[in-house]
Amino acid sequence: MRAVVVYAALLVALRVFGKREVGQFTLYDLVFILLVANALQPAMTGTDTSLTGGLVLIAALVAANFAVGRLDRLAVFHRALGSTPSVLIKNGKLVPAALKREGITEDEVEMAIREHGVDNLKDVELGVLEPDGTISIVPTESKLRKTRRRVRFLNRL
Repeated sequence: MRAVVVYAALLVALRVFGKREVGQFTLYDLVFILLVANALQPAMTGTDTSLTGGLVLIAALVAANFAVGRLDRLAVFHRALGSTPSVLIKNGKLVPAALKREGITEDEVEMAIREHGVDNLKDVELGVLEPDGTISIVPTESKLRKTRRRVRFLNRL
């Protein structure tokens, strides 16, 4: 029963303080999740009095994560702890120093190119490793494809 109470309290706290999806987690959110997982274990399996401690921990950690998220909006804080985009491909050529620095293989870059609908490295004007870990690809003008998104509306009775 204590585990269910802790689970419900954590869900409510996350819903109140955060609107991000799992794919949009920042470094701060990851640290928060790891801390919560470790800190709340005794509240679920420990003595009966540990439930109150667990609820206090949820409030404290959610508030701290919320505060860090707000501080991240300040340029000084963001520069100190944030990451910057890194150019991996420029004018159809890999940037070996950037690949080595970021720990990315040529195969991973080629996979990202294919995922963006580009067949060849030479057809990429710019490839950037974004701060969220995704690789953005800007094709050359000759390979720029406009995709058409189809939306179907079903008639409902």
